[in-house]
Amino acid sequence: MVNKLPKTQKKYQLKIPSQSDNLALIRELIAKVASQVGFDDEEANKIELAVDEACTNVIKHAYNHNSNQIIDVLVKTDTKKITVIVSDKGLGFNPDKVKTPDLNESIKAGKKGGLGICLMRTLMDKVYFQIKPGQKNQVTMIKYIN
Repeated sequence: MVNKLPKTQKKYQLKIPSQSDNLALIRELIAKVASQVGFDDEEANKIELAVDEACTNVIKHAYNHNSNQIIDVLVKTDTKKITVIVSDKGLGFNPDKVKTPDLNESIKAGKKGGLGICLMRTLMDKVYFQIKPGQKNQVTMIKYIN
């Protein structure tokens, strides 16, 4: 039996090597899908940035820049929202122990990085983490169409 999605639901999946130069391809996919679903440019850019941060975290932290690993980006859409699930099989972390950075201190210190999870949570409506190091880590990000 073939499992068909209702016409209002679509799925897109990209499995890609964990290399920084592949981030542009991921951003392009997210921007086009978000636009097709009905997000304006500003909202599409927010989704694109949140997904870029998630994938950058996978490259840097889960895989420690090992480009032989795979990032799995699954995009699901319907008439109300876009859901993006970024998965990896790298090192895990405890998202509850990630402190919200003090932006003023980061700016004063000239600190780069450390804002990824904060940005994801700020730019998207819902963000969930499921962490099973070495097996499957994933972040699910949802943005509703206004």
